[in-house]
Amino acid sequence: MNEYATNGKIIQFVRVMTNNLSGVPSVVFGLFGMALFVNYLGWGDSIIAGSFTLALLSVPLVIRTTEEALKSIDDSFRHGSLALGATKLQTIRRVILPMAFPNIITGLILSIGRISGETAPILFTVAAYFLPQLPESIFDQCMALPYHLYVISTSGTDIEASRGMAYGTALVLIAIVLIMNLLANALRGYFAKKVKMN
Repeated sequence: MNEYATNGKIIQFVRVMTNNLSGVPSVVFGLFGMALFVNYLGWGDSIIAGSFTLALLSVPLVIRTTEEALKSIDDSFRHGSLALGATKLQTIRRVILPMAFPNIITGLILSIGRISGETAPILFTVAAYFLPQLPESIFDQCMALPYHLYVISTSGTDIEASRGMAYGTALVLIAIVLIMNLLANALRGYFAKKVKMN
């Protein structure tokens, strides 16, 4: 969309649809994942069905952040590379992508951080209330922290007794998101230094 396609009606339509997908509630993605992966493809409530549903949920954010990262590269780098005799593909591979890579990685990790706290998609496609053992294949159900937190916080006869476990689960979930964001910043800094050295 950014490097090859001209800015016509099809690209504008794709951008509008991407923006619309970004605004769709996650429960709709969960219902879509249940209809397509769980029922139609026959995968049942499984890790692979939940993974594909969460991947679909992150696609609009990844598309937008990647496109913005590519747009942020000044056109003089493209023109300079082409003037030196590089092809369009070589320019993208050797000049544009390495310069945009820190921002692309940041967008990917932030999208992972976003989907790590989603409950609705996994509720319909993968999450189990309680499992006494770890899953053995990608076609098994699993327990997930967001759903586990929801169950602990809302069900049971003595919610006050399980409040400590709910706070502990929330703390672990927040720590995972914080680690993902710190990792995004560290990777961004590492690749930004690498680009400056080159």
